[in-house]
Amino acid sequence: MSVYSMTGYASVLHNGEDPPSAEGPSVSARPRLSLEIRSVNSRFLDLSFRLSDELRAFEPALRELLTRSIRRGKVELRAGLDRSAEEALFDPAPRLLQRLGAAQDKVLSWLPKAKPLSVADVLRLAANTPAGSDEWQADVLPLAERALAAFLEARSREGERLASLMRERCAAIRALAQQAQPLIPKLVEQQRQRFIDRWNEACGLAGGDPSSAAVQERALSEATAFALRIDVAEELGRLLSHIEEIERLLDQGGEVGKRLEFLIQELHREANTLGSKASTLELTRIAVDMKVLIEQMREQVQNIE
Repeated sequence: MSVYSMTGYASVLHNGEDPPSAEGPSVSARPRLSLEIRSVNSRFLDLSFRLSDELRAFEPALRELLTRSIRRGKVELRAGLDRSAEEALFDPAPRLLQRLGAAQDKVLSWLPKAKPLSVADVLRLAANTPAGSDEWQADVLPLAERALAAFLEARSREGERLASLMRERCAAIRALAQQAQPLIPKLVEQQRQRFIDRWNEACGLAGGDPSSAAVQERALSEATAFALRIDVAEELGRLLSHIEEIERLLDQGGEVGKRLEFLIQELHREANTLGSKASTLELTRIAVDMKVLIEQMREQVQNIE
């Protein structure tokens, strides 16, 4: 399953032309139906619709269509009619001509001296008559399905790019952790020896006997406790475990954004602890580099569904 980004865009257009009738070919000036879907990141699913008056009746069906395939993001669907198609020669529908004829008969019954409609008047009135929602019943939902398919494909492409970038960051963090692991035993031993040397020096200045068994045992105990406080092996182990889980979720795909956000928070916590325990410049540099990579991952995860 793919990883989906919450950022996407798709636009489709219905040409507005009717198929030829049995009486011969005709050109319809039905306005073209345009539909577009766009989205940005959001913690939850937030749908909004901008529909022309003729299409407002389709909002419930369009909402149901989107909620079946989208789980997170601020999604906006726009649908409207492009009147530029009316530049073609208009062939009004028989039902519309019947309505115009009935309206003319009614007017003439009350105003016998009124001028009858000309062909130009009929064409102009028919072209300016707004279409009802029934006229678009067969077009709106199929067009919306086409737009949704293109929209999901765009989100999938963007999601794969984000997943690829995150895998690169995970590999870089793993490499930094591998650089830090050989330093741990050496650092612990150095700190223990440094502590013992300072302990012996302090005992000598205080007039005590640094060679006594009790003093040496106390020094070793304090040095061991201090070495444990600066040991970062546990933090590195948890950090690598989080990296493995992030890579597993990216391979799994689907709705993984919220779980990835939690893991990024845990990564940041371990990197902070690593930096606070760092007792050498090399380990401090590794911790800082990790934080930079984790922050980059945080920005990318915010766009994953």
